[in-house]
Amino acid sequence: MLFYQEGYLVYLWKDVMEMSKSLPLHEVILNLEMFDTGEAPQVLRKKLSEMLEVILEEAKNQYGKTQKTLTGFTGDNAFKLKNYKAKFLSEFNYIATVTALSIAESNASMGRIVACPTAGSSGVIPGVFYALYEIFSPSFEELLNSFIVAGGIGKVIADKATISGAAGGCQAEIGTAAAMGAGALTYYFSKDSEKVGNAAALVLKSVMGLVCDPVGGFVEVPCVKRNGNLVNIAISSAEMALSGIKSLIPFDEVVNAMRRVGSQLPQSLRETGEGGVANTPTAKTLIANLNFLI
Repeated sequence: MLFYQEGYLVYLWKDVMEMSKSLPLHEVILNLEMFDTGEAPQVLRKKLSEMLEVILEEAKNQYGKTQKTLTGFTGDNAFKLKNYKAKFLSEFNYIATVTALSIAESNASMGRIVACPTAGSSGVIPGVFYALYEIFSPSFEELLNSFIVAGGIGKVIADKATISGAAGGCQAEIGTAAAMGAGALTYYFSKDSEKVGNAAALVLKSVMGLVCDPVGGFVEVPCVKRNGNLVNIAISSAEMALSGIKSLIPFDEVVNAMRRVGSQLPQSLRETGEGGVANTPTAKTLIANLNFLI
């Protein structure tokens, strides 16, 4: 059922699935966005294409580079992985992981990013799309259609739960990013809205309860490496969904569960830098030793 809440159009994934029986999923999502914003689908498509262009450009430009971050806690992780011969990751996963680390570290260095859905989780979507671009050589339009679907998944989560670490923990940020990435991959290879929902649900169930615990409040530790890890959860969830594996709990219900879990997390585990790894002796020492020139 579609309805307006505080001036915004809100819908469930089951609504999208029903509408996709008569129209391609990416077109359904664009049409819903048109009703929400009043902008024509072609205008929305142009805006999203500009975002995707930035994602691909920055993925290429920053790939495996060393970055100078504010704290120096990170900045060389992507470089290390790029210059290491992977033993376990497929070429797709390897490119996705290097890219996710690269963009996350670029974000920590005030680089150009697209928040998908947030700055702290901005490496996952570039990881998915740059690997897809490099390995499968899709057309830009094919990538854009999958990017639109990723946005639809993010909107469902944002409307029915949250994409804010301060409100729902890191499950809401990096979890949403990975759900969007898994859905995009699944759509690219299947065009099946049910499988897309399954992929997104599998991701969220895997990170349910993940806390937001940035050391010193900076989006570096553990945020950068979480981008590298969660892009692989996105990929494996898409692979499972494409094989026919289903989430017994529907995506909409998983989103509601994530919202409830997020509201139950104490404030110390919601982006305050007061709990989790941010509250360890090493983290406290690192912060105490920081010297910034103001």
